[in-house]
Amino acid sequence: MSHSPAILTYLFFAAAAIPASSQNLTDSISGNHELSVVVVKPQAKSKALSAVTNTEIIGQSQLIRAACCNIGESFTTNPSVDVNYNDAATGSRQIKLLGLSGIYVQMLTENMPNLRGASIPYSLGFVPGPWMQSIQVSKGASSVKNGYESITGQINIEYLKPQGVDGIRANAYLDSRLRHEANAHGSIHLTDRLSASLLLHFENRQTDHDGNGDGFMDMPKMRQYNAMQRWAYISPLWISQLSYRILHDERESGMSHHHAESSIPHYTIGVETKRHELQWKNGYTICPDRKMSVALMLHGSLHDAQQQFGHTLYDVNQKNAYAQLMFETDLGEAHQLSVGASVNHDRFRENTNESFPSADATALLAPPNETTAGIYAQYTYRLVERLTLMPGIRWDHSSLYGGFVTPRLHLKYTPLKILSIRASAGKGYRTPHALAENVPLLASGRTFTAGHPLKQEEAWNFGASAMLHLPVAGKDLELNVEYYYTDFRNQTVINVDATPGTHTVSFENLHGKSFSHTVQIDATYPFFEGFSATGGFRYNDARTTYDGTLRQRPLTSRYKGLLTLSYKTPTELWQLDVTGQLNGHGILYDRSSYPTFFQLQAQITREFRHFSVYIGGENLTNYRMKHPIINAANPWEAAYDATQVWGPTEKAMVYIGCRLKFEKL
Repeated sequence: MSHSPAILTYLFFAAAAIPASSQNLTDSISGNHELSVVVVKPQAKSKALSAVTNTEIIGQSQLIRAACCNIGESFTTNPSVDVNYNDAATGSRQIKLLGLSGIYVQMLTENMPNLRGASIPYSLGFVPGPWMQSIQVSKGASSVKNGYESITGQINIEYLKPQGVDGIRANAYLDSRLRHEANAHGSIHLTDRLSASLLLHFENRQTDHDGNGDGFMDMPKMRQYNAMQRWAYISPLWISQLSYRILHDERESGMSHHHAESSIPHYTIGVETKRHELQWKNGYTICPDRKMSVALMLHGSLHDAQQQFGHTLYDVNQKNAYAQLMFETDLGEAHQLSVGASVNHDRFRENTNESFPSADATALLAPPNETTAGIYAQYTYRLVERLTLMPGIRWDHSSLYGGFVTPRLHLKYTPLKILSIRASAGKGYRTPHALAENVPLLASGRTFTAGHPLKQEEAWNFGASAMLHLPVAGKDLELNVEYYYTDFRNQTVINVDATPGTHTVSFENLHGKSFSHTVQIDATYPFFEGFSATGGFRYNDARTTYDGTLRQRPLTSRYKGLLTLSYKTPTELWQLDVTGQLNGHGILYDRSSYPTFFQLQAQITREFRHFSVYIGGENLTNYRMKHPIINAANPWEAAYDATQVWGPTEKAMVYIGCRLKFEKL
């Protein structure tokens, strides 16, 4: 598919005509009244913890410490979240939190459930980094307000807001793999209360690169167009925010042109995704003195993806509609109550030319329709600054699984000014979509099977953390220690190559135990003015029962070490950021192990009055997998496999970029 360069030119001029907003305002619907897990407020630090939940707020000052081209590349300096490639063919990535797959993390955009089901495999590339105001990572059981789907935690994305100071912002990026991006954002105050903004993104890479000579592209060719229009109306008692987003994403991979003349039939991988989103949030303050408010939030999306893996064709269409009504009020100086109701509807349509040899092949395809309606109540008790207790419970009814209850509890105790202790416990549920959520597994020659209809996934999560602020040499040492345990009562177990030589993938209901233990310690210390360091170490023990045997989960590193150094000169004109990651060993599907490896990335930024220039590099240790694609010479055989990716697939990469910022034109 060819596109005229005039389209990119138009995108820039369209954004330049509309000035950009300040990024310091929150997205809470009623001023300082907290209507969700986290209320983002202006912070000097790039990360902080919310009052009750163990939630890390990653602000823009931390996001720009790396190239941060999309949300999947925003966690390179974060010790809590891992982001890995799903395969060596499509470029899709997945988050891992608390030692488990990203499907157990509830994704939110501005505190509304989003990026679910069919969008999961490629969703980390759908949110441009320059669009984000902040990211909140909440570990463990989360608030019942946002639904029942959070098992290991929530990741909430806050976009740049229409309200604030007028101006324009733009970003351009180019790397040594010839991937180039252009972003533009602008907003305008139409009246004292009404503002609008436009966010634009273009991404392109069309190189046919095969660095290891295995006959396959190391990374896919890709092209993406992404645009969002936002409106905000803010009055003393009523706040309304409306946004519409459209996305078109193309990916092409497979055999490289170097082997186009070979006798082997050309193996092609292609993914084309079209996505539309509409979101409307309304909040009305009934009684400011009692912080009494009511809010109505609506969200709808249409996701359509056409995918080809060799001879295998797989198309998926998902329509989603979500609505939530909430009421909150203070019952006294120390008491707060939140109650609400929500309804979620998913409609799937899947088509494939594969005939699955299975006792119940329909289990591989998503249920065509599911409607889940629920109610919740959450009570918060605050005893001055010492103790906060937040129990919550919700009841939901699914058209597929019937009624179920989700209890959750959060506790924060501050025995000393320098010490904060948090604990949480709660349950989570989710509907499995075997093929739609795991489509990268089609980048192999395996046969897919499912013996029985898949049950609703169900798990408990328990966690505790301690945050200590110690005065050391006149400065504040921030030390955090945490432990989380996730215990599945039912889970969709993806059993790959259970019997050696069969080259199968079976989707089964859990028979036995499945759990994850995660222990993490991290510390941040400002050694001197402008220079700070953050170090962290995490240990994972994630095990699942496969064929009656409790084994370590494949492609899950046992540990991770991270050290980030950041220095900004006294004039704040130069900034240098360096991050080193030690990625621990793990096992593959055949139970063989992969090694521990170290990665290094660095970036230097020079600030000017209205723009900044940044230059950096990733994987500077030049470490990569020797054979990311197994049996690449014979892609039409069952032994072909591009899905066992545990490390970098390409050599070192360098990049250069420029950020523009103009306010009050």
